[in-house]
This record gives sequence, C-alpha cells and structure tokens, in this order.
Amino acid sequence: MSRTQILNAHLALLLVNVLYGANHVLAKGVMPRYLDPNTFILLRVCGASVLFWLLLSFQKRKPIERKDYWRFGAAGLFGVAVNQLFFFHGLNLSSAFNAGIIMALNPMMVVVLSAILMKEKLKFQGYFGIAIGALGAILLTISSGKLPGSSSIGDLYLLINAFSYALYLVLSKPLLQKYSPIQVITYVFSIGLILLLLFPPTWAQLSATQFNLIPIEAWYKITYVIVGVTFLTYLLTIFGLKYVSATISSAYIYTQPVMVALFTFLFAYIGWADDFSNTITGERILYMLLIFTGVYLVSLRKPRP
Repeated sequence: MSRTQILNAHLALLLVNVLYGANHVLAKGVMPRYLDPNTFILLRVCGASVLFWLLLSFQKRKPIERKDYWRFGAAGLFGVAVNQLFFFHGLNLSSAFNAGIIMALNPMMVVVLSAILMKEKLKFQGYFGIAIGALGAILLTISSGKLPGSSSIGDLYLLINAFSYALYLVLSKPLLQKYSPIQVITYVFSIGLILLLLFPPTWAQLSATQFNLIPIEAWYKITYVIVGVTFLTYLLTIFGLKYVSATISSAYIYTQPVMVALFTFLFAYIGWADDFSNTITGERILYMLLIFTGVYLVSLRKPRP
C-alpha cells in the first residue's frame, strides 16, 4: 500500500464529509419552499436506487440466502426508510448546523448498539464518554426551542435518524462480509424505496407537489442531493475503507459541523442559499464540543480482533 493510495483515501473521506456538509445547507434551502420532506426523500431514494442498479448490472450477483432476508428487510427499514424520513423532517424543522452536530453522535451510537446486540465490552472511559455525549445531545435538544432556526422536535427527529442509521450499520455488517457492498446497498435502497411507497403521506404530498413551479436552481440542488450525497459519497467511502481503517473513517464525521458552518456562510455570501448564519451560536458550539468529547472517549476503546 503506497503513500499516494493512503493520501487519496483520506482525501476521499474528507470529500465525503464536504459533500454531506454542503448537503445540510442546500437541502434546507429546498424544503419546504419547493418540496415537502416526503417527496424529497422519494426523489432521493428512487434516483439513487436507479444509479445503484446501473452500477450493479456490471457486477456478478450472489444469490441471497433465506436466513438473510430479515436482515436485508431490517437494513432497508432502518437504513433508508426510517433514517431518511426522520432526517429530512428533522432538517426541515431544525437547523443545518444542528443536523451536523447530531450526526456526529453516530459512531458513539454504533458502539452502544454493538455493546447491547453483540455483547462488546466497554471500559469506564467508554461509559463516561457516552454520558458526556448524551448530555451534549440532551442540552442541544432542550435548548433548541429557544435557539434561532430550530425546534426541539426537529432535533429529536435528527436523534432518531442518527440512532436508526447506527442500527443499520450494525445490522448490515454481516451482510457486507458475505455479499459485495454494491449488491448490499442496491438491495437495501430498493427495499427502502418500497417501504417509502407504502407510507401513505408520500402519495398525498407527491400528488400535491407542483413540479412545474420548481426553478432550475432548485433542481440543481435536488440533483446534487441524489447524485452527490447519496450515490457518490457511498462510492468514495468504499474507496477510502480499502486503505484506511473504519475507526479513521468514522473520525472524519467530526468535520461535518465545521463544514456545515463554512458552507452556511459561503452559500449565503454567493447567494446559493438563504442566510442561516444566525443559527450558529456560542451555545451550540459548546454543546458540539461536549458531543465531540464524548465520541472521542468512546472511540478510544480497544477494538475486537
């Protein structure tokens, strides 16, 4: 493994979080002015599913064992349907900066779920880190009712989204060890799309959407969310994990709130999004540091071989 490959892997993982950081601000600008959350989710998952199926058509697929059916179904439910619904509804009600902060809890939630479901042991520093991170999340959620541009219910939705995605990561790990990553994510997105289509509000809000009134600049943002944030980020993550550990990869999630803050000011300055700079406050930054400290302490645990 060359230094160039390792450097490219780090650049790929950094780009993933740059794309996510921009997504929080751009998607916030689309909702609810042009699209309601349910319609936006449907477009995102449907578009990404088509792209993943195109990519999978160039690969050889392995037959799915019957005992893995429930795991694929659960991964589609928590990794796509529940995850996306709560993320977009949470982002619609809360601020992009809060979304970036709360997503940083994801590695800690993975550790907690692994300890519960896979009986992985935690040391004192792990429990202490969980307590600090949870304190930061609780204070952020409680205070959001009085902080500009957010709501407590929106932050609660974002917390459920982060927990749902962490559950998906734990559930999908055995699948990724048995089947190719492209096959797993294609099937998971397809199952998630079916579940979204079975969600009654999706059809009502889709039929009420006036697509002809959506301006071209909003379509650019929607396309970016579908292609850049859903499809490209996954491929870049796969590439990065070929050369660096999962621990290093997950550490890049610390950059998301920073990226959100930078894009908030940049996009407002160049006119690509509304000015959400008033949502970045000292109080929020303090809660972010609490969460970062908690996630860092949890990540210091010695991984199982």
